[in-house]
Amino acid sequence: MRILGLTGSIGMGKSTAAAMLRRMGVPVHDADQVVHDLTRPGGKAIPAIKAAFPDLVSGDNLDRPELSRRAFNDPTILHTLEQILHPLVRAEERRFLAQQRARGARLVVLDIPLLYETHGETRCDAVLVVSAPRAVQLQRVLSRPGMSLAKLNGIEQRQMPDAEKRKRADIVIPTGRGKRATWAALRKAIGRRR
Repeated sequence: MRILGLTGSIGMGKSTAAAMLRRMGVPVHDADQVVHDLTRPGGKAIPAIKAAFPDLVSGDNLDRPELSRRAFNDPTILHTLEQILHPLVRAEERRFLAQQRARGARLVVLDIPLLYETHGETRCDAVLVVSAPRAVQLQRVLSRPGMSLAKLNGIEQRQMPDAEKRKRADIVIPTGRGKRATWAALRKAIGRRR
C-alpha cells in the first residue's frame, strides 16, 4: 500500500484537494477531523484536556474558542495541548492504515496540515503539497470569519514557508488556477502512484 502525504500552508486548498481525492476513490485520513472528534463532547482527549486546563472544560464540553485563543498566544499552552493530542491522532492514523491494508487499498492519503513541521513525511512514500499564489491565498484566508492579517501572520510563524514546502515536495499541486486544473493535477499525481 502506497501512502501519500497531503499538506500545504493555510488557504492553499488542501481541504478541496482532499475532497477531490476522496471523489477519485482514494481513502483519506484527515488529521484535522480527528482532532475535532477527539475534542468533541465525549471525545478521547477531553479527560486529559480537562486535567491540564480545568477551567476550559465544563462537564464534557470544551471551550474550543478560548483554548484556541490561549494556545495561539502562549507557546507553553500550545505545547501542552500538542502533547495531549498528537499521540491520539497518531493512534487514529495507525488504525486507519491498518483498516485500509486489511481492505486491500493500494493507495491512501494522510491529510496532515503540519506534515513537515511534525516530520510526518517520514511515514509517507511521497508528499503532495498544494500551493497557490500569495494573492489567492490571502483572498481565501481573509474571507474566513474571524480571520485577520495579524492572525494569519501568527499562524504562518508556526508553519514552514510555502516555498520550502514546495522545495521538499515530491509533487506540487497548483490550486490557484481553478478546480478543473487542480483536479487534473491530482488525477495525474495519483495515476503515477497507483
